[in-house]
Amino acid sequence: MRIARAAVAAASAVALAVSLAGCASIVPLEPAEDANNPGCADVIVRLPDTVAGQDRRETNAQATGAWGSPTSVLLYCGVDVPSASTQRCVQVDGIYWLVDGDKAPTYVMTSYGREPAVDVVVDTSVTGTTPALMDLSRVVSFTTPNGHECTDLDDADIIDGSSGSGG
Repeated sequence: MRIARAAVAAASAVALAVSLAGCASIVPLEPAEDANNPGCADVIVRLPDTVAGQDRRETNAQATGAWGSPTSVLLYCGVDVPSASTQRCVQVDGIYWLVDGDKAPTYVMTSYGREPAVDVVVDTSVTGTTPALMDLSRVVSFTTPNGHECTDLDDADIIDGSSGSGG
Protein backbone atom coordinates (compact mmCIF):
# COMPACT_ATOMS: atom_id res chain seq x y z
CA MET A 1 0.00 0.00 0.00
CA ARG A 2 2.87 2.37 0.81
CA ILE A 3 4.38 1.78 -2.62
CA ALA A 4 1.08 2.65 -4.33
CA ARG A 5 0.76 5.87 -2.32
CA ALA A 6 4.38 6.75 -3.07
CA ALA A 7 3.82 6.09 -6.76
CA VAL A 8 0.66 8.23 -6.80
CA ALA A 9 2.47 11.01 -4.89
CA ALA A 10 5.41 10.85 -7.30
CA ALA A 11 3.12 10.88 -10.33
CA SER A 12 1.20 13.83 -8.87
CA ALA A 13 4.45 15.71 -8.23
CA VAL A 14 5.61 15.11 -11.81
CA ALA A 15 2.22 16.20 -13.20
CA LEU A 16 2.32 19.35 -11.07
CA ALA A 17 5.87 20.15 -12.16
CA VAL A 18 4.95 19.67 -15.83
CA SER A 19 1.86 21.86 -15.50
CA LEU A 20 3.81 24.59 -13.72
CA ALA A 21 6.56 24.41 -16.31
CA GLY A 22 3.89 24.94 -18.98
CA CYS A 23 2.87 28.20 -17.31
CA ALA A 24 6.40 29.53 -17.42
CA SER A 25 7.48 28.05 -20.74
CA ILE A 26 10.27 29.62 -22.71
CA VAL A 27 9.08 31.84 -25.56
CA PRO A 28 10.62 30.56 -28.82
CA LEU A 29 11.94 33.44 -30.94
CA GLU A 30 14.41 33.95 -33.78
CA PRO A 31 17.21 36.45 -33.14
CA ALA A 32 17.55 39.48 -35.40
CA GLU A 33 20.39 39.49 -37.91
CA ASP A 34 22.55 41.86 -35.83
CA ALA A 35 21.58 40.41 -32.42
CA ASN A 36 25.26 39.99 -31.51
CA ASN A 37 25.82 43.76 -31.73
CA PRO A 38 27.40 44.86 -28.41
CA GLY A 39 24.80 47.63 -28.21
CA CYS A 40 22.10 44.98 -27.84
CA ALA A 41 23.74 43.75 -24.65
CA ASP A 42 23.27 47.26 -23.21
CA VAL A 43 19.55 46.96 -23.96
CA ILE A 44 18.96 43.38 -22.84
CA VAL A 45 20.64 43.69 -19.43
CA ARG A 46 18.27 46.56 -18.63
CA LEU A 47 14.97 44.97 -19.68
CA PRO A 48 12.26 45.60 -17.09
CA ASP A 49 10.42 42.86 -15.20
CA THR A 50 7.09 44.21 -16.43
CA VAL A 51 6.04 46.00 -19.61
CA ALA A 52 2.56 47.47 -19.99
CA GLY A 53 1.50 45.51 -16.91
CA GLN A 54 2.71 42.21 -18.41
CA ASP A 55 5.29 40.02 -16.64
CA ARG A 56 8.59 39.21 -18.33
CA ARG A 57 9.10 35.75 -19.82
CA GLU A 58 12.25 33.86 -20.72
CA THR A 59 13.15 33.61 -24.42
CA ASN A 60 15.43 31.21 -26.29
CA ALA A 61 17.07 33.75 -28.62
CA GLN A 62 19.86 36.27 -28.15
CA ALA A 63 18.89 39.94 -27.79
CA THR A 64 15.15 39.32 -27.36
CA GLY A 65 12.56 39.94 -24.69
CA ALA A 66 8.97 38.82 -24.12
CA TRP A 67 6.20 39.82 -21.74
CA GLY A 68 2.73 38.47 -20.98
CA SER A 69 1.01 35.11 -20.83
CA PRO A 70 -0.01 34.69 -23.55
CA THR A 71 2.84 36.75 -24.92
CA SER A 72 1.64 40.24 -25.88
CA VAL A 73 4.89 42.24 -26.10
CA LEU A 74 8.07 41.11 -27.88
CA LEU A 75 11.40 42.90 -28.27
CA TYR A 76 14.07 42.16 -30.88
CA CYS A 77 17.38 44.04 -30.79
CA GLY A 78 19.62 44.10 -33.87
CA VAL A 79 16.98 44.51 -36.56
CA ASP A 80 17.74 46.40 -39.78
CA VAL A 81 18.45 50.07 -39.05
CA PRO A 82 15.78 52.06 -40.90
CA SER A 83 16.72 54.96 -43.14
CA ALA A 84 14.28 57.58 -44.41
CA SER A 85 10.72 56.32 -44.16
CA THR A 86 7.19 57.34 -44.98
CA GLN A 87 5.81 55.34 -42.04
CA ARG A 88 4.14 57.18 -39.20
CA CYS A 89 6.79 58.25 -36.70
CA VAL A 90 6.14 59.01 -33.05
CA GLN A 91 8.31 60.14 -30.17
CA VAL A 92 7.96 58.51 -26.74
CA ASP A 93 10.22 59.61 -23.90
CA GLY A 94 12.83 61.01 -26.29
CA ILE A 95 12.96 57.94 -28.56
CA TYR A 96 11.61 58.03 -32.12
CA TRP A 97 9.60 55.01 -33.29
CA LEU A 98 8.37 54.05 -36.76
CA VAL A 99 4.90 52.49 -36.48
CA ASP A 100 3.82 49.62 -38.73
CA GLY A 101 0.16 48.73 -38.31
CA ASP A 102 -0.18 46.55 -41.41
CA LYS A 103 -1.02 43.51 -39.25
CA ALA A 104 -3.35 45.24 -36.77
CA PRO A 105 -4.17 44.53 -34.00
CA THR A 106 -0.48 43.56 -33.86
CA TYR A 107 1.78 46.60 -34.29
CA VAL A 108 5.53 46.66 -34.92
CA MET A 109 7.38 49.73 -33.67
CA THR A 110 10.99 50.14 -34.81
CA SER A 111 13.36 52.51 -33.06
CA TYR A 112 14.39 55.28 -35.45
CA GLY A 113 17.56 57.31 -35.31
CA ARG A 114 19.39 54.79 -33.11
CA GLU A 115 21.82 51.91 -33.63
CA PRO A 116 21.41 49.06 -33.13
CA ALA A 117 17.73 49.25 -34.03
CA VAL A 118 15.04 47.61 -31.88
CA ASP A 119 11.63 46.22 -32.85
CA VAL A 120 8.85 46.15 -30.28
CA VAL A 121 5.88 44.02 -31.32
CA VAL A 122 2.64 44.63 -29.41
CA ASP A 123 -0.63 42.72 -29.56
CA THR A 124 -3.04 45.61 -28.96
CA SER A 125 -5.91 43.22 -28.27
CA VAL A 126 -4.12 42.65 -24.93
CA THR A 127 -2.26 45.89 -24.18
CA GLY A 128 -1.52 49.29 -25.69
CA THR A 129 1.46 50.41 -27.72
CA THR A 130 2.04 53.59 -25.72
CA PRO A 131 2.42 51.85 -22.32
CA ALA A 132 4.80 49.32 -23.90
CA LEU A 133 6.93 52.04 -25.52
CA MET A 134 6.96 54.07 -22.32
CA ASP A 135 8.30 51.06 -20.42
CA LEU A 136 10.91 50.21 -23.09
CA SER A 137 12.10 53.64 -24.27
CA ARG A 138 14.49 53.96 -21.34
CA VAL A 139 16.36 50.77 -22.24
CA VAL A 140 16.45 51.75 -25.92
CA SER A 141 18.02 55.07 -24.88
CA PHE A 142 21.21 53.09 -24.25
CA THR A 143 21.62 52.57 -28.01
CA THR A 144 23.64 55.10 -30.02
CA PRO A 145 21.90 58.01 -31.81
CA ASN A 146 22.70 58.14 -35.54
CA GLY A 147 21.31 61.59 -36.35
CA HIS A 148 17.98 60.57 -37.91
CA GLU A 149 14.85 62.10 -36.42
CA CYS A 150 11.16 62.17 -37.17
CA THR A 151 10.14 65.25 -39.08
CA ASP A 152 6.82 66.99 -39.00
CA LEU A 153 5.17 67.81 -42.29
CA ASP A 154 5.63 71.48 -41.34
CA ASP A 155 9.42 70.86 -41.34
CA ALA A 156 9.48 69.17 -44.76
CA ASP A 157 10.41 70.90 -48.00
CA ILE A 158 7.18 71.02 -50.00
CA ILE A 159 7.49 71.08 -53.77
CA ASP A 160 4.65 73.00 -55.33
CA GLY A 161 3.99 71.51 -58.78
CA SER A 162 2.38 74.74 -60.03
CA SER A 163 5.47 76.87 -59.39
CA GLY A 164 8.10 74.39 -60.54
CA SER A 165 10.18 74.91 -63.62
CA GLY A 166 10.24 72.65 -66.65
CA GLY A 167 7.50 74.46 -68.43
